[in-house]
Parts: sequence; structure tokens; C-alpha cells
Amino acid sequence: MSNFKIHNLETAPKESVPFIEQSLKSYGMIPNLTATLAEAPGIVEAYGVLHNLFANSSFNAEELTVVWQTINVEHECHYCVPAHTGIAHSMKVDAALTEALRNSEPMPTEKLQALQDTTLEIVRERGHLSEAQKEKFFAEGYGNRQLLEIILGLSQKVISNYTNHLAETPVDKAFEKFAWKK
Repeated sequence: MSNFKIHNLETAPKESVPFIEQSLKSYGMIPNLTATLAEAPGIVEAYGVLHNLFANSSFNAEELTVVWQTINVEHECHYCVPAHTGIAHSMKVDAALTEALRNSEPMPTEKLQALQDTTLEIVRERGHLSEAQKEKFFAEGYGNRQLLEIILGLSQKVISNYTNHLAETPVDKAFEKFAWKK
């Protein structure tokens, strides 16, 4: 049982209020993740900064989705898999790709498969990557920038996935239709 609070503008620490207000402005709601992270002003700020940096990286919408969902599924995040399914739909990512990611199925292209395999190896091996996997990744047109950007996405996902595990964050109504369990 979680004892974490789902904050709002009245209950959040004053240093977290600007981040809650930004969520309201951007999404028309306060996502339960943001409301939970608001307990610690530094983490809600860090999550927002990392999200914006990763969303504006060199990856396109499909590639962002591959990195996010690969990590979410590997970490078995009950909150982020549904949330990123909805986000992927809003980004016009093919639903077949989203379903393949949710179900740990092969990617539709060699390039996306190389991205998924590289992301998984980085997560599972704690940042270590075999030479063979690097070669596959680079052969698909990716470079060192993208390797580092995977780490940026992973940093964001560690904050959200781990918080959701500890807090048992309830899935937002907007994403309940995308509920997921491994």
C-alpha cells in the first residue's frame, strides 16, 4: 500500500506549484505522475526538464516511442506503458508499432529493432554495450549522439518508472483504456 499523496495546487509544496500549473496549461489536467512527483520539488522539475530535452532530441516520434516504451516495458511500469501508448497515439505513431512494443514483439524495421535492442542492452547491462550491438546500431545510421540520447531518455524513465513503483501511481482516466500488465 502506498502512502504517497496525489497533490494538487493547494496541497503541493509551494516550490512544486509552478510545475503543476505548467501541466494544467500544457495538458488541461494534472497527470497523477506529476501530482505524485510534486512531493519533492527537485524531482518534479528534473522530470520535466529531462522530458523536454529528450522529446527535443534527434529522435523522431517513432524512435522516441521505441526508447520510452522499451524502457517502460522492461521496468514493468503499470503507469507509463498506458500513458506512453496514449502519447504515441497523439504523436501519430502507428498503432502497430505501439502494440509491438507493449507486447515485446519484433520491430517493423531493422533500424527500429537496432534501437530497441540497443536500449534494452543499455538498461539490462547498466550502461555497458557490446561491440556487436554498437556495430548493429551504427550500421543503421545512428551515432554516439543517439547512444547518449538513449541515456537521456533512460534518465527520465528511471524517475517516472521507479516513482510509479514506489507510489503505486494510479493511471490517469485518459489512459485507462490503454491499461497494461506484463
